[in-house]
Amino acid sequence: MRTDIFRKTALTAAGLAFTGGAIAGPITAAHAAPTPTEGKPVSVSQDRKNSERELDVRYEAQPNFFYCGPAAARNALSVQGKNIDVDAMAKRMGTTEAGTDSINDITPVLNKESGKDAYRSVEIREPKADDKQTDTLRTDIVKAVDEGHAVVANIAGTATDTDGTTHTFEGGHYVSVVGYRDNGNTVTIADSADPNQASYRMSVDNLADWIATRGYTS
Repeated sequence: MRTDIFRKTALTAAGLAFTGGAIAGPITAAHAAPTPTEGKPVSVSQDRKNSERELDVRYEAQPNFFYCGPAAARNALSVQGKNIDVDAMAKRMGTTEAGTDSINDITPVLNKESGKDAYRSVEIREPKADDKQTDTLRTDIVKAVDEGHAVVANIAGTATDTDGTTHTFEGGHYVSVVGYRDNGNTVTIADSADPNQASYRMSVDNLADWIATRGYTS
């Protein structure tokens, strides 16, 4: 299913702008969260008293500028112990050099590979998330992570992490959300764009606004 809120952006001759599922502009280094080691698991931490949990990610960076959708899905599935080939997923998602059209192309693949209908797409249609949408995102992330699966989000524009570092993907990008702390008010993101900037934390409010006009699957 495709929806008109998941916009396409034309690929420029210089290759600087891409659609909703491809890198569109530089991102700067992040320092807030533990950085996953490529191909190796990240330790799981869980503290119910402090309401935080992080899943065990076998991180892999995306192999090209337009595979962020399949790469985010691969990283998300890795927390379930699965290692799915990104080329195979890209084919099933309809990914091209213009990216992956929408979160609705990713949800069915996650459900098929996880072997159950655990994932559902949620849209944030407005340019900025309201309080109810942010609360729903927080609840969905906590529930998903507590159940042992990561969230995949389609984001666009610029957002600032808890370390004050900005991350910019003007044409769109996909990331995995693999943990939370402070009752879900802060979330941990695994970002396939660059293994040197693989993980950072962000307030759920900033993430919700980053997702705005697009969607996520949890």
